[in-house]
Amino acid sequence: MTFSIVAREGDAVGIAVQSKFVSVGSVVPFAAADAGAIATQSFANVAYGADGLDHLRDGLTAEETVEELIAADEEAERRQVGVVGADGSVAGFTGADCFDTALDVQGESYTVQGNILENEETIHAMAETFEDADGGLPERLLAALEAGDEAGGDSRGKQAAALYVVKPDGGYDGGNDRWIDVRVDDHETPIQELRRVFKLYDVTLLAREAPAETRELTGETAGEVAETLAALGHLDEADAEGVTAFGDAQTEALEAFRGMNNFENHSLPVIEDALARGWDDADGAGEARMVDAIWHGLQRLERK
Repeated sequence: MTFSIVAREGDAVGIAVQSKFVSVGSVVPFAAADAGAIATQSFANVAYGADGLDHLRDGLTAEETVEELIAADEEAERRQVGVVGADGSVAGFTGADCFDTALDVQGESYTVQGNILENEETIHAMAETFEDADGGLPERLLAALEAGDEAGGDSRGKQAAALYVVKPDGGYDGGNDRWIDVRVDDHETPIQELRRVFKLYDVTLLAREAPAETRELTGETAGEVAETLAALGHLDEADAEGVTAFGDAQTEALEAFRGMNNFENHSLPVIEDALARGWDDADGAGEARMVDAIWHGLQRLERK
């Protein structure tokens, strides 16, 4: 019912998954920074998640972990699982009784698996795209998921998707390892919606390295951003007319927008810089375009 990718990059490891199965993110992905990541699917045995992470913590490789899991499961031939250890080991398993089309493939730092697919190309496209995609681990996982969907995907349709990535102290305020945890539980186009939610999550919760220099909003971009801030109720309409550079009124409005949207992870100059750099690449209108522009503008800065 599902296609997924489990992968590691540096000290981060995670899973991206899509399925014609409501709230797939509550069933398939398991991960811990001190162990690795696991996708359990096809009549999913969720015990594979917790038990598999325990095996990895105990020093077993991904392949040894898969062997232990299926040896303890009388219905293993119905299951599918992908494992990537924090040590870099990789393994996958597709039981003989999984519904066609079902397969798994592995690369140096990842495993891709799927069942009840339109075609095998779904899995191969995911693997090739992950290897070639630009950006960090979350961008590469999302790109792989999109490639699988475009190549064929789940033969029964679409419903839910999830992206779950862990790394040491990666969670909110460093309090846990849950670096990225976004889900779409029921949607006509779950992968596209997952990317939208991820961008918002990224801007709101993920810290970036400080830039060496920042740009100010000027020209047509300054005017369009001011008009958007006025439409959102942060700026008087009179202060949005004829704007070619940000003054006190426009800056205060942008600060109100930053606070309203919980973008405190980024200073006001960084937000202004991101808008200046990302505005022309952004999609949507109103608040959606503001968020998308900030996301695009932040891409030059490494995530912490």
